[in-house]
Amino acid sequence: MRSRCAFPLLAALAASAFAADYTLGPDSQRQPGVPQGRIEKHAWNDSRAYPGTVRDYWVYVPAQYQAGTPAALMVFQDGAKFVDVDGAWRVPVVLDNLIHKGQMPVTIGLFIDPGVLPAPHEKAQARWNRSFEYDSTSDLYSKLVLDEILPEVQKSYSITKDPDLRGIGGSSSGAICAFTVAWHRPDAFHRVFSSIGSFAPLRGGNNYVSLIRRTEGKPLRVFQQDGEKDLNIYAGNWWISNQDLHSALEYAGYETTFVRGTEGHNSVHGGAILPDALRWLWGGARPQPVSKARNEKVERRWVDLILDPASEWEQVASGLGLGEGPAVNRAGEVFFTDIRNSRIHRIGLDGKVSVFKEDTAQSNGMVFGPDGRLYVCQHGRKRILAITPEGQESVVAEGTGSNDIAITARGEIYYTDPREHRVWLVDARGSRRMVHEGIGFPNGLRLSPDQSILYVNDMWGREVWSFQIQPDGSLKYGAPFFTMEVPGGSNMSGADGMAVDTQGDLYVATDVGIQVFEGTGKLAAIINKPGLIGITNLVFGGPQLDTLYVTARDAVYRRKVRRQGVVSWQPVMPPKPRL
Repeated sequence: MRSRCAFPLLAALAASAFAADYTLGPDSQRQPGVPQGRIEKHAWNDSRAYPGTVRDYWVYVPAQYQAGTPAALMVFQDGAKFVDVDGAWRVPVVLDNLIHKGQMPVTIGLFIDPGVLPAPHEKAQARWNRSFEYDSTSDLYSKLVLDEILPEVQKSYSITKDPDLRGIGGSSSGAICAFTVAWHRPDAFHRVFSSIGSFAPLRGGNNYVSLIRRTEGKPLRVFQQDGEKDLNIYAGNWWISNQDLHSALEYAGYETTFVRGTEGHNSVHGGAILPDALRWLWGGARPQPVSKARNEKVERRWVDLILDPASEWEQVASGLGLGEGPAVNRAGEVFFTDIRNSRIHRIGLDGKVSVFKEDTAQSNGMVFGPDGRLYVCQHGRKRILAITPEGQESVVAEGTGSNDIAITARGEIYYTDPREHRVWLVDARGSRRMVHEGIGFPNGLRLSPDQSILYVNDMWGREVWSFQIQPDGSLKYGAPFFTMEVPGGSNMSGADGMAVDTQGDLYVATDVGIQVFEGTGKLAAIINKPGLIGITNLVFGGPQLDTLYVTARDAVYRRKVRRQGVVSWQPVMPPKPRL
């Protein structure tokens, strides 16, 4: 709760939190001499995110708005309730007063109602989308706001693209909805208002507590309000879940505050303190930028101990058809494939990208072996190649599909064939045999640092499997050892490439980011993806193996970290993990 001490207002809010009565103050009332903004009502009946639904939305335009000058933005869910100037919230009245006082920037308000799928005939009932849209933790609702309704509003009004000047809020399920939008799209919103938020297991909202603790910090400023008499029902205890969420935000180093009260699941307390909440959320007419959450002082905040605070994602290659298969050589140079353009590229130590090989038949996974050759899964020709530094090719195995590849210091090769659900071994003599069958979609695979374990992930599921490698190269004692987080509304992890570091941690490229597991199997950290793009694979590169390279759909990124990767020709005994 880094910013509490910087705002004396918060102390006053806390002191009055357990008052028996909450009344609307002067900033929630019309005041003489305060110019009033106008409110426009619209309908949105052509949603791509929620086909067939109809809904109303309202736009509040402050009196101080000047055409052509980008205004700040504040979005509210359950729009009809928040836009009502005689209701419990009276947001347009509050905005009039705070903007007039210079306690908020000139802000356009966008108030959106949940969607309804109209009944097909008079004897049928409509489908009410509120819980589906608001309680779900996927990024679907953000598409409605950012890709559909907001562009329509921007046809008439100039709204800033600066996320520091954009906020989003709501009450109950509308509050978790607001948080979900900002969580998925911190590039669009940095400020979140939550009243009696439904951070409960209705549709997975309780998972935010663990996600916040593990995930690399985002630039979010979060105001929470709840009362001790809030809901305690089949889906959980709202009072406790809001405290859990606030504790997680504090632990992770977010700019956050939580105002506690005595009310239940209603707008009495939230409406009374809304002006103070917005004052805190914005911090004046020229708000300070919201900093990225970080906390290295708490015990085992793994993600902050892994990442270098001076380094963010840096793009090193772009314009690819589909980036994949990063591999590092002895010098620390990184090679990667462009599957759709059938090329292999090299990133030199100077950061320059060059073409290493053309006409590579949609090559995918790659790894450098102890002999210095680059081993390649040549998907289009159903074979494994070995390529010398000079570009000379030799076939290592053929006859099966291949996706990703790992190689031991003794020269044993393991590779996955996802479509046949198989894992193959090519031993040091060149003999090939299947060593496992049955994983739903075996995609990425990687050896443990000491090369005693083979990790194989399931792109279609949530598990990374762990197999003990036997003296003859066969696999035994397979277990779904690591359980990955999945995007809201999905059962698929999208797991792809993997890497390991000298501490014994496993890094997995997934749809929610780079998931980092301790050797014991526990999920310890999630590193944010570089932007909104999907990531496909990763490797530690650079002379010290302390730079994380990530391939994506159309680009390659890198960032410095505080860990070192492990290469195939130099097994490492990691330290014994904390159990």
